[in-house]
Amino acid sequence: MKKQTTARFLVLSSVIASAYVVLTYISAALGLAYGGVQFRVSEALNILAVFTPAAIPGLTIGCFISNISSPFPLDMLFGTLATLLSVITIRMIAKIFKTATPYLCVLPPSIFNAVIIGLQITLFTDETASLTAFLISALSVFIGEFAVCTALGIPLYFVFKSHANKLL
Repeated sequence: MKKQTTARFLVLSSVIASAYVVLTYISAALGLAYGGVQFRVSEALNILAVFTPAAIPGLTIGCFISNISSPFPLDMLFGTLATLLSVITIRMIAKIFKTATPYLCVLPPSIFNAVIIGLQITLFTDETASLTAFLISALSVFIGEFAVCTALGIPLYFVFKSHANKLL
């Protein structure tokens, strides 16, 4: 029984990672996946951490693979770190709060990405890195992340909530 559970976890993590990569590459083809203004459709999948712990390695690995194509080489490290912190926090929020979970869960990816990616953009692309440049970058990343997580992640939450037994 334990082997079946482990295999299921690995398959589910792999499917989530694959979905993240495909959706990121679609966003990249539209010019929306990398840079100061990001609308990665794949970020909506962060909400899956509410439903399964398999989303943590799945989204983290998916983000790492997606960021191999980033114009920012350090995105593999910093972007992946932001995703890892986001999905761990979402999982913790889901365990603590049972009501209003999807609305709280859009905040960790928005905040972690704003700070980490905003700092990365400021330090590695702006020759005159300043607090103002960081705040502009962070705000830009926050808006894109929050928009995707809210507009796509919250509806995805309700789809999974009503079909989680069949889908997961």
